[in-house]
Amino acid sequence: MARKVAIHTLGCKLNFAEGDTIVRNFEATGYQTVDFKKKADVYIINTCSVTHVADKKSRNLIRQAIKHNPDAIVIVTGCYAQTSAEEIANAIPEVDFVVDNLHKKDFFTPENIKSLTKQIKPEIINDNIREENADFFPSYSISFRTRSFLKVQDGCDYTCNYCTIPHTRGHSRNAPVFEVVRMAEEIVAQGVKEIVLTGINIGDFGHSTRETFFDLIKALDKINGNIRYRISSIEPNLITSEIIDFIADSEKFVPHFHIPLQSGSDKILRLMQRRYNTSLFRNKIEEINEKIANVGIGIDVITGYPAETDEDFETTYKFLSSLEFSYLHVFTYSPRPLAKSSKMKPVSPNRVISERSRILHELSNKKREAFLKKNIGATRTVLFENDEINGKIYGLTENYIRVVTYFDSRLVNTVRKVKITQIHDPAENTCLCEIVQ
Repeated sequence: MARKVAIHTLGCKLNFAEGDTIVRNFEATGYQTVDFKKKADVYIINTCSVTHVADKKSRNLIRQAIKHNPDAIVIVTGCYAQTSAEEIANAIPEVDFVVDNLHKKDFFTPENIKSLTKQIKPEIINDNIREENADFFPSYSISFRTRSFLKVQDGCDYTCNYCTIPHTRGHSRNAPVFEVVRMAEEIVAQGVKEIVLTGINIGDFGHSTRETFFDLIKALDKINGNIRYRISSIEPNLITSEIIDFIADSEKFVPHFHIPLQSGSDKILRLMQRRYNTSLFRNKIEEINEKIANVGIGIDVITGYPAETDEDFETTYKFLSSLEFSYLHVFTYSPRPLAKSSKMKPVSPNRVISERSRILHELSNKKREAFLKKNIGATRTVLFENDEINGKIYGLTENYIRVVTYFDSRLVNTVRKVKITQIHDPAENTCLCEIVQ
């Protein structure tokens, strides 16, 4: 009987790409993948550490795995394993391996997987990820079937004061364009219809190979096959006019951007040590809207950053209100031990931060509803998903509107033209649609 492996991945799309690749390496050695809640011979907890809540979730999952099967090999990897290896080993001695991000590539090889055994005490496989020899772990997800997260870049050389990424992911590095193209061709050959380009700072692609992100998207655009590409979060200062022009003309790259702002106050942006100001950000949003029809734009914003006053928050609110975009991702500031901002004062009371978050969520709902209304009656291209939910099937338009219609098995994993007929649920970014072709 085949041995069984179970994985639970937390966090970003990049982590999911790596987690899927790790599981495929186990399957290559004869393992069978099972649900994390079932009994397995090996449990992998692929952790996140972006907030203290993520740390807590990681610890709970580790204990769940041990409870499911006390005799199983338990492996903890990811960003929490990077920042808190000793803490994990001391608090949960039943863990067998704590593997940092730098060693994912070498630890989870088929050769090493075959030799895994339980340990008397946790073995910590951890290193200084800031070393210049940090390797790149080529990865992509395939378990979502209709959509794949393709890792094109890792690490970051920016020094934003609230962020621990340089400590958890190391310096900026990437695979060469030809290797990313090879992985994309593998994904297309498996019938996936959408590839989401992901990384820590994907606009910085080429840092380690003397190429550019523009070189990458031009090469991917030439791949044959029924595929479309979506760019995940990209820094505003790295969105060049040539990238915008290219996406405006491309038939494969969808009209959707997700751009981190973090604050609409130049004072707070300086305290965060971001590499742009609100003037640059406004210019990028206006250029995108001017050049790309019906574009969807998502914006990240953080509330509750140390030293954010009522006036700073009001400035952010007014700035966001003046922009044309589709939705917000609102994050509540979470101090991380390795981040410089963890020592900054003053910190607003939780009730104040919660109220600011509520106000921004309300603004996001207004912007989202306005964007949905603008698309009513329009024909859009939708990639339908696999699951049937209460007799319905869902999909995403090219400009990131979630649509729903009656389930038909012939729609599964197909790209169809639809007419958007009415808003279904603005809070969930969903509209009803009719199939056109």
